[in-house]
Amino acid sequence: MHDIRRDALTSAVVAVNAGRHARPNRPDDACPFCVGGLESPEPYDVRAFVNRWPSFPDDRCEVVLYTPDHDATFWSLGAEGARAVVDLWAERSAALGERDDVAYVLVFENRGAEVGATIAHPHGQIYAYTEVPPNPAAELRAPLCALCAEVPGDRLVSEAGGWRAWVPHASVYPYGLVVAPVAHEADLPSLTPASRQGLATVLVDVLHRLDGLWDRPMPYMLWFHQRPFDGGDWPNAHVHVEIAVPQRGPGVPRFVAAGELGSGLYVNPVVPEQAAAELRAVTW
Repeated sequence: MHDIRRDALTSAVVAVNAGRHARPNRPDDACPFCVGGLESPEPYDVRAFVNRWPSFPDDRCEVVLYTPDHDATFWSLGAEGARAVVDLWAERSAALGERDDVAYVLVFENRGAEVGATIAHPHGQIYAYTEVPPNPAAELRAPLCALCAEVPGDRLVSEAGGWRAWVPHASVYPYGLVVAPVAHEADLPSLTPASRQGLATVLVDVLHRLDGLWDRPMPYMLWFHQRPFDGGDWPNAHVHVEIAVPQRGPGVPRFVAAGELGSGLYVNPVVPEQAAAELRAVTW
């Protein structure tokens, strides 16, 4: 069963998919993403394949494997290894975006059991939507170019190759980050080789800083917002990464609780400028 519904009270859009309930939990034996496993019978460097437990039908959900090394992290791949992942993200965004039944492509990663990741092997996912989802649609009205150009130094965390990473002025998550190119670039497929390298370099740097913040693997949720693939005119589309960290201290969860969900007004216990200073202080 697959059904897209809109809540009459809140206007929230919900995909009802009973098939997802049957997907396996965290495996306790062989990893399906390691070479020779269920999903990767042959050697690979990076690869993408259709998710056998999709949230949406018609091959619109894919899994992206970053490396055959089960114990790696994204940042441990280094800029060159990360660049191969960026190229694959761009390739699959373009391929899915060319489909007549796809309007939007979301590249994302859930890292860590704390955010529901069922397999520890370094990987992410891609969802292709028939319509532009609510959150990216809302952001398409915002002038990210101006925000990126005016990031003050006390919230800037990393900068390289034309890309910047910073803690937002009103971050919902204590150590949330935005990563974006300074120049106006609309989507992953249109990034130049130099810009792709800059993205890989900054992502490696900030994800290393998150792991180094408390000297332990940091759970996070990461997603790309980019120009829709529906053929429309989207002048404000500015490709960027958003990183949400659901912890406020070492091993201390940051729950988005009833007062926040009920009101739509969020409470951040860590000053964004302080969070940026802590992340800048992490050394390699």
